[in-house]
Formats: sequence, structure tokens, C-alpha cells
Amino acid sequence: MPRDSHAARARLLEAAFAEFAAHGMAGARVDRIAEAADANKRLIYAYFGNKERLFDEVLCRAEEAGVEAVPFDADDLPGYAGAVFDHLVARPDLMRLRLWQLLERPTADGAEPEAARRRTADAAAAQRRGALSREMAPADLLTMVLAAAQAWFWAGQGGVNWSPKRLAEHRAAVVETARRLSAPEPTTE
Repeated sequence: MPRDSHAARARLLEAAFAEFAAHGMAGARVDRIAEAADANKRLIYAYFGNKERLFDEVLCRAEEAGVEAVPFDADDLPGYAGAVFDHLVARPDLMRLRLWQLLERPTADGAEPEAARRRTADAAAAQRRGALSREMAPADLLTMVLAAAQAWFWAGQGGVNWSPKRLAEHRAAVVETARRLSAPEPTTE
């Protein structure tokens, strides 16, 4: 019976995501990834070349999934911030992977740069229409909104042990912060 290479590749990527999120690239072990994926470790090298390229592939796929999971609407940055917050609360491993990337592979490119360019262009267009504040450059405004959404991760062990009430309070603060940052200036007519 022929082996399903797509299924093996998918299992390796899933196992690698968990391994890299938990241990970073330096601490990740190819043996553990292969064992968790129920695959031969030679497949990692056959499919990805080396551990660094596997990490880059995992990072790219995680970023693509994040971009798809949280739709962007420049006309509703508070809603976007709330959705990012919800996504990260549900998947704290995404932030851990991103932190490892910043520490160990800061020059690795994933899907995020292209998605960031699109969001920045959309925010700039919304600023020109008067739908968003013009007090900051579009990229800076988006950085601040994302920082607000991600702030929960830095406090209290990534929100892991937060009560539902505390999470709701923090989400409301994230949405309000994004609203204040992005509110267009009142028109004087």
C-alpha cells in the first residue's frame, strides 16, 4: 500500500509546530518531531531540507492561518483588535512561536509581511476617506492596535490562568484602546 506523503507532511508540520512553540528552534529535537508525527525523521530532511527550513515553513503556515482566521477591516479596527485578542487567547502557542522566531530567527519571513502591507494600505485608504484617525502613520496605528491585542500575553503567564471575567475585562480594554487610537477626528463643518 503506498504511503500518503501529504498526510505525513501534514503530521510533521503539526508536530513541528508544537515542538517549536514549546522549545524554540534551538531546543526543538527532530527525533521528537518525527516521533510525534509517527514518521521517519529522514522525511523531515526530504521534505524540508533542514530544521531551520522546517521552522520557517511552520512559521509561514502559522502566519497564513492567523491572517485567514482574523479578517481585517480597516473601518473597524476595534473589532479587528477584539478578534485578534480572541484568536490569541484561544491559541497562546502562536505567540510563543512568534517569540521564538523573534529570538532565534528574526530575519525569517513568513506570510505576515505581505499581509501587513495589505493591511497598511487598507488603513491608509481609510485614513484618506476620514474613517480612521490621521494622527499616526498607518503602519504605526496598526502596530499600536496589535500591541493592545497582544498585551494580554505579557501579563499573568499569557492569560492562561485568567478567569473568564478577567479575560472579558481585558478584551473590553483592548477594544476600547483600539477605538480611541483609531477614532477619526471630528469634522468641523
